[in-house]
Amino acid sequence: MENIRTVVDEVYRSESRRVFATLVRLLGDFDLAEDAMHEAFAAAVEQWPSIGVPTNPRAWLVSVGRFKAIDALRRKERLKEIVSDLAEEVGPALYEMEDRDEAKFKDDDLRLIFTCCHPALATNTQVVLTLREVCGLTTEEVARAFLSSPSTIAQRIVRGKAKIRDAKIPYEVPSPPDLPERLDAVLSVIYLVFNEGYSASSGDALTRPDLSGEAIRLARLLLELLLDTEVAGLLALMLLHDSRRAARSDDHGDLVLLEDQDRSLWNRDQIAEGREIVERILSTGNFGAYTVQAAIAAAHAKAPSSSETDWGEIVALYDILLRAAPSPVVELNRAVAVAMRDGPAAGLELVEAILGRGELSEYHLAHAARADLLRRMGRKGEAKSAYEQALTLAKQAPERRFLQKRLTELGP
Repeated sequence: MENIRTVVDEVYRSESRRVFATLVRLLGDFDLAEDAMHEAFAAAVEQWPSIGVPTNPRAWLVSVGRFKAIDALRRKERLKEIVSDLAEEVGPALYEMEDRDEAKFKDDDLRLIFTCCHPALATNTQVVLTLREVCGLTTEEVARAFLSSPSTIAQRIVRGKAKIRDAKIPYEVPSPPDLPERLDAVLSVIYLVFNEGYSASSGDALTRPDLSGEAIRLARLLLELLLDTEVAGLLALMLLHDSRRAARSDDHGDLVLLEDQDRSLWNRDQIAEGREIVERILSTGNFGAYTVQAAIAAAHAKAPSSSETDWGEIVALYDILLRAAPSPVVELNRAVAVAMRDGPAAGLELVEAILGRGELSEYHLAHAARADLLRRMGRKGEAKSAYEQALTLAKQAPERRFLQKRLTELGP
């Protein structure tokens, strides 16, 4: 019995979200599918010791979960019509294993991801639903990740599911003409999840490894299901950024800048995998913004130190990125790279031009970048004012401590 329980636990870890995805399609309801999945695993614990582990555990669990859901519906008289429709679809009592091939399971995974990231849903709802329904995090885990209360997250999940139901959002993979645009939304959600884990927007911790880890796992799943160069590019980008996580804060949890990081702490396996993906995609000539960002991260990763970084290459990559995906944040990052290549005065001119347009005026990192360049140029009074502005906007405790430290170092 103990051995079977171990097997069931392993199947749960590896297959539960895919079983859930198929049940969502078959039953058309998130909550019903969730209950059915747990009922199926409970049945596995009871039955597998006597019948043995099925050849296709996933198909067995889907079959049992589906029938458990129908039995539950039959006990609710107000849902007789739904029961009748589902019973007609179910067909024979024995589940047709050949109908549950890997291709169909793969489609179900994709359906669930695209449903949770549907553009009819607000972005924050897409993120929460993806973490809850695709990644399988509990409501409490999602709440902790975003420093929110479980009740607030639960309400957002309920509203998201209601929107899917009421707007009749289909559980389907977009048609080929719509796929590129919809895939961009999915990748944006995954990257939002990663960024919240890699550099938390607020709170006491600089990083939340569990969240960035989930984003990387989700990208791997998506790449397995849907071979696409930008999915691979995003995976490479996240691997290369995450490789630096151990060096980004000191023993006290304080921020360590890239130029000061102990590069021996960087994860070489992640760097090797990320660089290999980038090189492979670039060699095809078919790449997008995520791959260019990954190439920038790879340029940092291959440098033994900040002083030995090829800043000319990085500026050139930012030029490409600006053409592919123009934004004030990309401009800011390019300005910092120009400062490293040509000196702080050249970078400062670019940063002040961005702020002068009124863009990024509420973005603390823009003011922090300006402050740092002014500090390097010896313009202490202006640097202090810029650091103070950045401090009023920063919400993350380690960043606030870093900015305050810089202010203190500048003296009265």
